[in-house]
Amino acid sequence: MRLTDTRLLDLAILALTAAALAGLGLVGGYTQFVFGLVAIWTILCTGLNVLFGLTGLVSLGQVGFFAIGAYAHAILMQAGLSFWLALPLGTLIAAAVGCLLAVPAVRMAGPFLAMVTIAFAFIVEHLAIEWRGLTGGQNGLMGFDAPSLLGTTFGERELVMLAIVLAGILLLGYRRLTASGWGMGMAALRDQEIAASSLGFNPFLTKLSAFAIAAGTAGLAGGLFASLMQFIAPSNFMLSQSILFLFAVILGGAGTVLGPVVGAAIVVFLPEALSGMSEYRLLVFGALLIAVMLIAPRGVVGTIAGFLPRREAKAGACDQETVLRYISPEMPHPLTVTDLGITFGGVKAVAGASFTAAPGEVTSVIGPNGAGKTTLLNMISGFYTPGSGRIETAGTEIAGWPMHATSRLGVARTFQATRLFGSLGAEANVISAFPKGRFGAPFATLANEERRALALGLLELVGFTGDAATPAADLPHVDRRLVEIARALALRPHVLLLDEPAAGLMHADKMTLAALLRRIADLGIAVVLVEHDMDMVMGISDRILAMDAGVPIAFDTPESIRANPQVIAAYLGEGTLQAPPRMLAFEPGAMDTLITRDLRAGYGAADVLQGLNIRVRRGELVALLGANGAGKSTFLKVLSGLLAPSSGQVLMNDAYVQGLAPHRMVEHGLALVPEGRQVFPELTVAQNIELGAYRRKTRPAPEELEAILRRFPRLRDRLDTPAGLLSGGEQQMMAIARGLMAAPKLLLLDEPSLGLAPAMTEELYRILAELRDDGITILLVDQMATLALAVADRGYVLEQGRVVAEGSAEELRRDTALIEAYLGQGEARDEIQAEAAQ
Repeated sequence: MRLTDTRLLDLAILALTAAALAGLGLVGGYTQFVFGLVAIWTILCTGLNVLFGLTGLVSLGQVGFFAIGAYAHAILMQAGLSFWLALPLGTLIAAAVGCLLAVPAVRMAGPFLAMVTIAFAFIVEHLAIEWRGLTGGQNGLMGFDAPSLLGTTFGERELVMLAIVLAGILLLGYRRLTASGWGMGMAALRDQEIAASSLGFNPFLTKLSAFAIAAGTAGLAGGLFASLMQFIAPSNFMLSQSILFLFAVILGGAGTVLGPVVGAAIVVFLPEALSGMSEYRLLVFGALLIAVMLIAPRGVVGTIAGFLPRREAKAGACDQETVLRYISPEMPHPLTVTDLGITFGGVKAVAGASFTAAPGEVTSVIGPNGAGKTTLLNMISGFYTPGSGRIETAGTEIAGWPMHATSRLGVARTFQATRLFGSLGAEANVISAFPKGRFGAPFATLANEERRALALGLLELVGFTGDAATPAADLPHVDRRLVEIARALALRPHVLLLDEPAAGLMHADKMTLAALLRRIADLGIAVVLVEHDMDMVMGISDRILAMDAGVPIAFDTPESIRANPQVIAAYLGEGTLQAPPRMLAFEPGAMDTLITRDLRAGYGAADVLQGLNIRVRRGELVALLGANGAGKSTFLKVLSGLLAPSSGQVLMNDAYVQGLAPHRMVEHGLALVPEGRQVFPELTVAQNIELGAYRRKTRPAPEELEAILRRFPRLRDRLDTPAGLLSGGEQQMMAIARGLMAAPKLLLLDEPSLGLAPAMTEELYRILAELRDDGITILLVDQMATLALAVADRGYVLEQGRVVAEGSAEELRRDTALIEAYLGQGEARDEIQAEAAQ
């Protein structure tokens, strides 16, 4: 939602309310009653719009709250209370029940939340039927006193006028709510719950508030409905009503201010307009609604709004001195981590991690895949609860705190994959962080002029030059990274955690970002950086914590870390694998199986692959090496059809195959064994393996499975075992067996040793050596370079999407470019300092 001039919306709501009141004076009888129904539906749908349109929670039980409000209002009036007391009390009762339901319900998501609310609606309906002493059962309740005000007794027309006025007030309230800290928190939770928590918003309280608002407005609508009808019975509150309520919100435009009134008007008026069509009217009604949804998936109001020009009140950015004063910590604090550890399913993801991130310094955490770097940040930020150890900052022990609590204390973070609020603009994303998750007054505008100027100043500080009103979902990759950093700084943190902020950026952008992080640290903020670009890490860091398999192996200066034998071994491997050399007379053929020419590909505006020229001959095992982020997995995705290249050619067996769909690539003879194995856990081992032959034109013979089982004897006794119960190494063997069942002409292996124990890794690589000797063409990606080179014939070394070295396995083992690709060249510090000085 953009920060638009909201006065027009206020005027539109007032105009609609006045028009409805004026139109009411021109009609009477049944049409007057229909006007009242539209107003009542608008009231209910406005609350549902808070829950679904603003917070993103699906409830199919609103008719239950509608019924509670109606019965509570009717029972209280029959007990002698006046209309003016019964109506708010019925509203409060419905809101209270909504809060009680929300306690278990909001901890669920998706279909489970919808099922809980459906069950609630059924319970309310059956209580209304069975609790005859209170509700009248199937006979219902009737005969409520007409309200009076200032000596005037209300008839139907006056009740409808009251409903119209209340609907207008609620629409104005919704508009003000969306611009407040409450609305910002709800929208943030809808788009990215984890990111909203990292800004201090309490997910449970936010969802609870939305549920209470939706339930309360449904109860208010129910009370008005009871007085307007003068009779209520369980048949008035069928479950199908809930579906229509939600449909009206979607039809009008979920999340839009005027959507509820438009959706209510269509859903109420359209069946009445079609009443002359007798038994066909519901069929035509349904067909028309489906047609509208197909034509306007954003709803009527949302679709129309997309064609209207945006009126944006321009704001100027505050000066950079003000911005720097704002983000400079009043009291710098270090972050101290002591013996931190966590276990997942018996596997130690992190064990004994200890370091101190001092204010004014950049402390980097490095390590190969699976080292536990992101897990460490997740524990510090509160996303994971540590199993052991201490985390201290600002004189407080925060281990085990929830994420919203740590962020309020002053620990901000960014994420490996950017988690911006896609429906909010860049400016609004930054503004959402200012309150630190504290809602403030429900109808106070969050985006005042001072905050807008500061938000623009923060965007300017990080180097964002785009349109600040552009929805974050439409921003290019580099801009999303910058906006996320600006949003984290808006929290005024004394500790800033950054998880791979340079991923996917070009070299020049990385150097600019490094200079920015150096400047941020110099303000007194303790910056903790997880990053795979070693040139950037070595150029910016004051201290580096190196980890391997969850265990810290060194904490020292960049120069010492780069020369540390343990760190080099962690990245390249120990070099102790006893993989057999080629024992057979088979020599790789001269014919090429794979050729790529000037191949470029990426995920956004910038290409990750920068013109790769790679050749794999028939029968070769070629290793593709490089640090994380070098482009290895991206290259495999392009080859397998999972990512379309932006330019260049891919030839496989003399056929151009670039851009083909994945299933077509399989038909051409390519099989990918993906990183993480990606097995089908509920299927048996035999079924997983057999799926590899799905695209083959001929059914595999029984002896093919037998040949694979001879190669992987561990799998023979587990053929009928669900794949999810296998160990990691067994799953990896099964994934390779599945790939071999496709009878591939080229087998792609992505990080086969990831997460495996040394003994299992050695067994796996002996099998790869056998496959190589049998003449199977393999392109191997593995973080452990010495493992890959032990079985490879040739190899390529990638750095930032380019080939920086190639040759035989023996030549690459002696090439210094291999170490430099993993641990950097140590020459970036001067470039970063020069960038920061500008």
